[in-house]
Amino acid sequence: MSVHTVAIVGRPNVGKSSLFNWMAGKQISIVDPTAGVTRDRVDYLMHIGDRYFEMVDTGGIGVVDSDDLSDQIEQQINLGIERADLLLFVVDAQMGITPLDREVAARIRHIDCPKLLIANKCDSPKLDQEVFEFLSLLNAPIITTSVISKRNRDELLKGILEHLPPADEDESSEGASRASEPELKLAIVGRRNVGKSTFINALSEEERVIVSEVAGTTRDSIDIRFSMDGKTFVAIDTPGVRKKKSLANDIEFYGLVRSQRSIRRADVVYLFFDATNTISRLEKQLADEITKQYKPCIFVVNKWDLGTDKEMTTEKWTEYLTKQFAQMRHAPIAFITAKDSRNIKQLVNLTQAIYKQARERVSTGQLNRLIRAAMKLNPPHYRQNKRPKIYYATQVGVQPPTIVLKCNNPELFDDTWKRYLLGIMREELPFKEVPIRVFFRSKDQHEGDALSLEDNPEVEDDLNLTHFDPSSEAAEE
Repeated sequence: MSVHTVAIVGRPNVGKSSLFNWMAGKQISIVDPTAGVTRDRVDYLMHIGDRYFEMVDTGGIGVVDSDDLSDQIEQQINLGIERADLLLFVVDAQMGITPLDREVAARIRHIDCPKLLIANKCDSPKLDQEVFEFLSLLNAPIITTSVISKRNRDELLKGILEHLPPADEDESSEGASRASEPELKLAIVGRRNVGKSTFINALSEEERVIVSEVAGTTRDSIDIRFSMDGKTFVAIDTPGVRKKKSLANDIEFYGLVRSQRSIRRADVVYLFFDATNTISRLEKQLADEITKQYKPCIFVVNKWDLGTDKEMTTEKWTEYLTKQFAQMRHAPIAFITAKDSRNIKQLVNLTQAIYKQARERVSTGQLNRLIRAAMKLNPPHYRQNKRPKIYYATQVGVQPPTIVLKCNNPELFDDTWKRYLLGIMREELPFKEVPIRVFFRSKDQHEGDALSLEDNPEVEDDLNLTHFDPSSEAAEE
């Protein structure tokens, strides 16, 4: 059984996205005075009382798109309407009936599902008495709302629950599962026109988002649920990033902010590259944001079927990426062709392995034995005539793996030795392909014994670290 769907429809600029965000209680859809901002379907799982339903924001019916994507927008609207169990027909109470309102009404009037007529922008109760003219458009219960004045949200949600089809016996359990299960969230980021939306459609096995040669087609960050091998995932399709000085309007600025926010809330980030193009400063800026957030990342080289024409082998691309992103040399690399769904399942399997690494824990005993062995192999140099000492280490968190090293003075450990120790940890602990946070902290009084060689002459020798080359680990904060 699927969770029931409530689709919001109407002409452009009647406040559909504002209403959607207001009901969801968070900023999800972009809200802008420009007509046609919403292009793809944007959805959100609502939980009201003991009912779950999926709310869908659709593009404005009848919009003339500036990038000539009107047909694709209409296709997304049609899919939203066809799958709806309840339609919310939104009109602008201040503007009155327009020809486009009549067009929308004619389009949905004969659809066999319940409908509610939402007279939006009733900022004052005085307008409530003037909305009944809209009943000539559609014979349906009418509810007045105002996002600005926060009027009648509860009445609207109550009306939705009353007109949704009856709940199946397993709706509560399925909705709760979808809302609360620890889903793996994938943020898909990259510059414009690298194939992110094509990839999303391949994952969901449907035309879930608009795909066009026009750069910047996607404007919202869209959460797409998909299943593979019995497991549920959420893929976050983000707007393509461009240079800040090149941002044409507020819509693109909001898209940039949403890309950054998507990175923060993701479990794993896919940084997309176009196999036919070189790496730009934009990818490096995104990589910096991913690094700053300590997010596991996979470099995804898309359009590989085209890239091979330029004689760029996987080995050359790997070398190229490693050189360009030295701070993320631990990140694995995947080569795919999204339009043919080539290597996509392998990529998702790799993602699950990366996610598992980020959630691993190691025992304090294992960690301290490793530190002892690392200090024996390459003791930190004296600084300020003082010997750096580490007293003990412990892992205090996951996602990312977070390790605290208690020491006599954090300032005594230089960056070169810290990089060496980080490399040892990545080599010997189950965190080979994910970021590791390491904190050096001064030891509180009476907090354990030192692990330095002089204090611990019987160092564990079962860890073979002699093969490790400290110079191989790139600088990492």
